[in-house]
Amino acid sequence: MKSIDINKSQTNTVNHQEGVAVQFFKDAYLLFKENIREYGMYISLVIIMIIFSITTDGLFMSSRNISNLINQTGYIAVLAVGMTLVIVIRHIDLSVGFVAGFLGAIAAIMLTKLGLPVIITIPVILLLGLMIGLFNGLLVAKFTIPSFVVSLAGMLLFRGALLQVTEGTGTIIVDNEAFNAIGNGFIPDIVNFEDVHILTIILGLVAIGFFIWNELKVRKNKLKYNFSVIPSSMLLIKIILVSAVIGYITWTLANYNGLSWTVIVVILIVGIYHFITTKTVIGRHIYAVGGNPEAAKLSGIDVNKITYMVFGSMSMLAALSGILYTSRLQSATTTAGTAFELDAIAAAYVGGVSAAGGVGKVTGSIVGALVMSALTSGMNLMGVGISYQYMIKGIVLVSAVIFDVATRNKKK
Repeated sequence: MKSIDINKSQTNTVNHQEGVAVQFFKDAYLLFKENIREYGMYISLVIIMIIFSITTDGLFMSSRNISNLINQTGYIAVLAVGMTLVIVIRHIDLSVGFVAGFLGAIAAIMLTKLGLPVIITIPVILLLGLMIGLFNGLLVAKFTIPSFVVSLAGMLLFRGALLQVTEGTGTIIVDNEAFNAIGNGFIPDIVNFEDVHILTIILGLVAIGFFIWNELKVRKNKLKYNFSVIPSSMLLIKIILVSAVIGYITWTLANYNGLSWTVIVVILIVGIYHFITTKTVIGRHIYAVGGNPEAAKLSGIDVNKITYMVFGSMSMLAALSGILYTSRLQSATTTAGTAFELDAIAAAYVGGVSAAGGVGKVTGSIVGALVMSALTSGMNLMGVGISYQYMIKGIVLVSAVIFDVATRNKKK
């Protein structure tokens, strides 16, 4: 009898373990299925990085290349944040590339020919960008001119303006060390410890701690109001994976000069816009306008005001992008800003923004920008011709839009 009971107990234990495993994979499948738009881009980025790491014999994942990759993504990432909100409210802005190039050139002129300090130049450039965006928003909202036409006209206008201000020399060299440090400098370390940047390690650990705290806080608030939450096992896996990614990137950067000022700027921009879009009334109004402008108007939302704000912020971010790009090159050129708008649009779509409007996350646009930059960096390391690079990027963009349409139709 005792042996029979022991066998039954062992069988029940095995069945229980199998049941737990089956439930775990079932929860994982349902979680991925319901959040396929959000998780798909992260998986794509990981796959791209693994493929290029193998094909380049690990060169792609070297500390130097990852640091350069992230820093090169900065000016496009900033544009992608603004472009995400523009597309969310069902518009487009094709002028941002040459707005960035033109205002970057104006910054160079202010610093070199006018001799103005950085502390004055940057706010003035950002204000000029804001004014340009508000004017675009006025034409779109008040005069109901299609944003495609308004921004196309702006693209031509600022392309000509860029050529005009740089025609004398073709290139305006910027020798201001403080300004150039924005695009090329790194945050100083608190102590000298071999070849590891200690402050970067500390900031990485703080970021991991904040992420874990925020995830637990959000889960607690959802449970408090009886909202559905993901299973504890899935939350634990999410925390482990994201923490591992943050830790890996932190360690990689810490082994090569640490965090750059460009990365700090991008983190601040993403943090500010993520807070605005997820925690404020303005953010909710932006998504309401994107979801259904007529319904938003009937519910009392000032659609025109939202349009002004989104276009204003877009061009202000374009001004910041121009500052980052000019600072990185340490000069303003006649070709600055070329195709920036296409990279920003591609990053937004790859990052999960919907072509139909009303859907898209600021954090997703950053991942999208990293995907596009990773493709460029990896293909350059592999020696892929520029013609093939453009074709591959085009395929990736079309695939992202097809994926968007397919997932929306499934939900319907």
